[in-house]
Amino acid sequence: MELQQMRYVVAVAETNSFTRAAERCLVVQSALSHQIARLEKELGARLFERTSRRVRLTPAGAAFLPAARQCLDAAERAAAEVAAAVGEVRGRLAVGLIPTVTAVDIPGALRDFRERYPRVRVSLRVGASDDLVEQVREGALDVAFLGLPTTVRPQGVAAHELARDRLVAVVAPDHPLAGESRVDLRRLSSEVFVDLPAGTAGRAQSDLAFEAAGLTRDVAFEVTSADFIARLVGPGLGVAMLPTAYAPHLAGVVTIEVADAPARVEYVIWSRFSRTPAATAFLTALGITPTDS
Repeated sequence: MELQQMRYVVAVAETNSFTRAAERCLVVQSALSHQIARLEKELGARLFERTSRRVRLTPAGAAFLPAARQCLDAAERAAAEVAAAVGEVRGRLAVGLIPTVTAVDIPGALRDFRERYPRVRVSLRVGASDDLVEQVREGALDVAFLGLPTTVRPQGVAAHELARDRLVAVVAPDHPLAGESRVDLRRLSSEVFVDLPAGTAGRAQSDLAFEAAGLTRDVAFEVTSADFIARLVGPGLGVAMLPTAYAPHLAGVVTIEVADAPARVEYVIWSRFSRTPAATAFLTALGITPTDS
């Protein structure tokens, strides 16, 4: 069993095509098919079901795929560690972030990082804070940027607090509150809300604040993107609460200070147990001395 064969299997599984997999791997299709056939013979099981119209994993292929990915990741990690030992940082850097992160200029940080370490391949994943924490724990992400309520701290990962922020109300330009300089949660509780899905850390910031004040509210629209929240608020479908530092990035809405606004904390997190040379270099570039706590 060879690493190249595993790369071919992963490529076919991700593209659902021997042709596209061969293009991705820069090899002729016949050679890729031959190597996968050799691997299937060695394993004693077919990894793919092939028809004239589709390619899909067999149960054996589905069982093989996660381990193949782990082997390829381990091989890449080994090469990166050797390179780091002789002063070269390379490999991959998988970064996760929430859409509303503002404590770090992510594009600027990545630009500076790539200029210094051009052999590092960077991938970005946008998601909810809870999901990002889980992906860092599992090793799918090297570093992630989160926003959490002040009563919550990331668990099972190393974390560094970046900044604290408060939420502001976001309303349509023609909303009755648009002319106000300040509102409170009680006044806002009578409005229809647009917010993130229930159970997410971003939603919890507002939910906990209203609950602590003994108030209820009507969240009529749940969306997964902060940008799309603003797109629903602008036409007047509801109001929202978003971080103060993020609000200036939005167009077509008005922001209002909230007297008893909930606060949030932005963190950068990484694994407590393993850290790639690229992850260490990225954190150092941010001015953070990475530890395992």
